[in-house]
Amino acid sequence: MTISENLDELFEKAKSDNDLRNKLLNTKSSANPVSDFCAIAAEYGIFINVMDLINEGEEFYAEIKRSTNGGGENSPDLDTWNDEYSVFMMRLEAISN
Repeated sequence: MTISENLDELFEKAKSDNDLRNKLLNTKSSANPVSDFCAIAAEYGIFINVMDLINEGEEFYAEIKRSTNGGGENSPDLDTWNDEYSVFMMRLEAISN
């Protein structure tokens, strides 16, 4: 499974499991949020490596930057989109409200 598939599976589980959703959301206030996020995912049978999660966001960001205006200085500001953890948390917060 790819990291994206693992994140999708985790998201689907969190949509129907309030306990899991709350645990994941609480990682935002942790001293090591990404590490704790990955540990919670593993408790639920979804194995996500911290570096794989970080790299996934970096690769996605780089692909978007290269695809717009040749990736030069006029590329759109996409700073929040290079962090898969933050994107996942935004999606999770959206279904929690």
